[in-house]
Amino acid sequence: AVQLMESGGGSVPAGGSLRLSCATSGYAVNSYCMGWVRQVPGKEREAVASIFSMGAGPYYADSVKGRFTISQDNVKNMLYLDMNSLNPEDTAMYYCAAGPSIPCGLSWRRFGYWGQGTQVTVSP
Repeated sequence: AVQLMESGGGSVPAGGSLRLSCATSGYAVNSYCMGWVRQVPGKEREAVASIFSMGAGPYYADSVKGRFTISQDNVKNMLYLDMNSLNPEDTAMYYCAAGPSIPCGLSWRRFGYWGQGTQVTVSP
C-alpha cells in the first residue's frame, strides 16, 4: 500500500525557514507526480509545488514561487519542501501527496494518496 508520512513542521517567525520531509513507502517515488498541498481551515486546499522527476516540473504556485523549493531523493524515496522567507500567510497544514504522473501539475484533486499532514505556523 502507498503510504506517505510528513515531518518537519513547526512554528517559526516571519522571515524564517523550514524543511518539510515526506517519507514514502509502497511505491517508487519517481513513478508518481509528487506534490505539497496546504490547507487553512475554512479555505480550499492549495497545491504549492509538484514534480514528476521522470519528466515534468517542478511547478510552483505563484504564492510561493521564488521562496519554496521541491525536491526528492529517489534512492531514499523521500520528498522535500524547502521553505524560505516564510510569512504568516504560509501558515497552514501541509500535506504530501502523490498522483498520476501525467499530467503533473498543481491540480490538487488529481492527487489520490495523501499523508496525515504537518502543521506550519508563521508568527508576525
